[in-house]
Amino acid sequence: MATQERAEDLTGRARIRDAALLEFAEHGVKGATIRGIAKAAGVSPALVQHHYGTKEALRAACDEHVIEVIRETKQEALRGRMASPNFLAIAMRTALPIQRYLARALTDGSAAAAVLFDEAVAFSEEMLERGAPGMSRPHTEDPHGYATVMTGMSFGLIVLHEHMSRALGADVLMGDGYPRMALAMLDVLDDRLLTPELVAQTRAALKTLPAPGGRPPDEEDR
Repeated sequence: MATQERAEDLTGRARIRDAALLEFAEHGVKGATIRGIAKAAGVSPALVQHHYGTKEALRAACDEHVIEVIRETKQEALRGRMASPNFLAIAMRTALPIQRYLARALTDGSAAAAVLFDEAVAFSEEMLERGAPGMSRPHTEDPHGYATVMTGMSFGLIVLHEHMSRALGADVLMGDGYPRMALAMLDVLDDRLLTPELVAQTRAALKTLPAPGGRPPDEEDR
């Protein structure tokens, strides 16, 4: 195969994959079809099957692509490029279709969603431990728990995107609602809503909570 033909072949694969991302996001794996993906990509169903074989293989390719894009974006952010307007603009254009796909994968039980969540927790924990430009280390006794909850909050916004979009009056994944949601999240991360006294009281109370069906820790030690 000539060089130009190989390049066109790779471009065709990417176009089909990108169309599949949106089709899977919109209809789920069960609802999406090879014919529908081919129509969205502007190619024939035969070409989709030529490149990927089956719908399951195409979904696996989408999963792999999503994982790789998120890894690369996070690595670039860690290198300090988050402050660059060009980086943010490119990251947003790339991330919005990815997030739409991820929102569906997280609720449909995709194997990739579990991998992504676990990787996101590990990445967040490493970032919190190692530090990153513009970030301070958190004051916590449980870095893994901190990273897990932080990841859950971030992924939760994606899963609840329909409710978030309705409440904000704009699509938070593919439309004007995304910057507003992101700015609000920055405000939440930047604010300290609880007083140190209330934090200390709540922390002390939580540490004395018994396990479900059990007794408070101090009673067990008696």
